[in-house]
Amino acid sequence: MWDVVGLPDTAARDGDGIVEAACSGEIEALVIGGVDPADLGHPGIEEALAKTFVVSLEVRDSAVTAVADVVLPVASHAEKEGAFVDWEGRVRPFQVALETNAMSDHRVLDMLAAELGYYLETRTQNQIHDQFTALGPWTGERGVGDGAAASPDAPTPDARGRFVIATWPTLLDAGRLQDGEPFLAGTAPRAVARLSVSDAERLGVLDGDDVTVSSAHGSVTLPALVTDRMLDGVVWLPTNSVGCAVRTQLREGAGATVDVTRSAEPAADPQAVTVSPSAARSVANRASIAGTVPNGGGFDEGLPQ
Repeated sequence: MWDVVGLPDTAARDGDGIVEAACSGEIEALVIGGVDPADLGHPGIEEALAKTFVVSLEVRDSAVTAVADVVLPVASHAEKEGAFVDWEGRVRPFQVALETNAMSDHRVLDMLAAELGYYLETRTQNQIHDQFTALGPWTGERGVGDGAAASPDAPTPDARGRFVIATWPTLLDAGRLQDGEPFLAGTAPRAVARLSVSDAERLGVLDGDDVTVSSAHGSVTLPALVTDRMLDGVVWLPTNSVGCAVRTQLREGAGATVDVTRSAEPAADPQAVTVSPSAARSVANRASIAGTVPNGGGFDEGLPQ
């Protein structure tokens, strides 16, 4: 498969590694599909896009298409067949809903690779499924990320309020798929910082009090929501909501260590957040959502009125 006899001995680059290699000149071209620079939260993403030849595979205008050298339109999920894998690992196939002449992203990648002399065999869904079948399930040891290995248990907060971040996106948030639909986006839950009962007591925080979550790169200020059965030493934040963009504001992700303190000042206006130019579109979307419903959310998830 793929004209190789086994996997490389060295680990492949992750997202940060690709950005850093592009900044150093080790990588001269990037093919980017369906990725918003704001999702990466890397301080060098602007430099990486400026220094490389960028090919963008997209379904509409984005922060990447704005700076890309070549933009190749690809089919949306309604225009192609494929499958989603749910959180339980179950494969959920779907069929074409709209018949168009748009090409799937996997076919475009196959054609690009063929022009460079490589054969990915991803032109059709059958080819892709045959490859998954040939590979089979992973039977080796499962690796553990550095963050998980370094902190198997959440620390007990000290006087400074050191916490571990837990984060995931809410079903409705400030994502770009809600562009142009402010009324649906306006029903999204308001961003809160969830703390355990004992941590809230230790910090002197009540429901609705503003708390500031700080990293080495930035901070967010949100109302606290004291949550039963919450693990001590953990603060939960929505990944990408109005007033809280973990990757762009904190430049961190799940498992990172941050400071949590009770705020003396009210939370800042989510529209006033300063970010890099590539994240401007995401910020504009969050601002438009915030302007739809007072305080930027449709309901308060138990916060006192």
